Amino acid sequence: MEATVQLYNEDSIAWDAFVESHEQSTNYHQYNWRKVIEKSFGHRTMYLAAKNAHNEISGILPCVQMKSRLFGNFLVSLPFFNYGGLLCSGEAVARQLLSTSGRMLEGTGSTHVELRHLSRCDDLSATKQHKVTMILDLHNTEQEQWNSLDTKVRNQVRKAEKSGLRTVSGQLELLDGFYEVFSRNMRDLGTPVYGRNFFQNVLEEFPNSTRIISVTLQGRTIASALLTWYRQTLEVPWASSIRDFKELCPNNLLYWEAIRFAISNGAVKFDFGRSTPDEGTYRFKKQWGARPVQLYWQYLLREGSCLPEISTKNPKYQLAIQVWQRLPLMLTNFLGPHIVRCIP
Repeated sequence: MEATVQLYNEDSIAWDAFVESHEQSTNYHQYNWRKVIEKSFGHRTMYLAAKNAHNEISGILPCVQMKSRLFGNFLVSLPFFNYGGLLCSGEAVARQLLSTSGRMLEGTGSTHVELRHLSRCDDLSATKQHKVTMILDLHNTEQEQWNSLDTKVRNQVRKAEKSGLRTVSGQLELLDGFYEVFSRNMRDLGTPVYGRNFFQNVLEEFPNSTRIISVTLQGRTIASALLTWYRQTLEVPWASSIRDFKELCPNNLLYWEAIRFAISNGAVKFDFGRSTPDEGTYRFKKQWGARPVQLYWQYLLREGSCLPEISTKNPKYQLAIQVWQRLPLMLTNFLGPHIVRCIP
């Protein structure tokens, strides 16, 4: 039986009930991420829902329109996060949602629709496999997890503790320290930073499934991470440390504390977040025992359009990155949110 596909503008109850019932759903299929995106960036969101003859949801596709002179006009499911894309009860529903999103592409004048999948959709041929997410399978107890770690990792955690570093966890009360570290690190990497309000909105919309963990030295925050979890997977999508304190291994203590929290919270998987294979962050995550899980970024392309290449690896952005790294932090914190809102 064919489903009817429509733009979904109802409350979150029916949407989230479908998400919760589906075994392949991810954190970012939850409806309140729509509110985070709208409040933080002001983007137009177009959430598609397929409904059967009984008016029950049988498939969803959350989409966000990104539009700027610099980066173009396109749709993403979902920008700013690692996952999104189709979530359906069957292939026929998936095809209907794709057909509707294709018409939506034409109607918005977009060049493409980008769908961020954990498994490949066979109905989409244009695919990038340039990123993986790093997943650590957790043991039942903290001690078992500690014993499974590489000796070098354990020594780095001990070094951080012996150097007088301490950890603290909380929510909004730790946001200023988190943002101070995060924004400085993004500037040093040559990357525009999200506005502070983005992280505040995440914490406020998901108060029962988010937490900040910070590493301090003599009361100063030198490393910090924002954690979010769904079902039995805890993820660290945003984490940073101040490079000046690298020798004290704050990152190692930060991630060990996050892993400890995940185990105590009943998680069975720890998601370190996406990485490019064999680069620095990939190797850091791999030393903890994390395994790479392929990500499939798949595309519906408008006729005449090519696969997008909005990446720091794109040579045309290299000069801009070098200039950005030299700008004062106050200036990058002001300009960054206006730029990054259009980078998916």
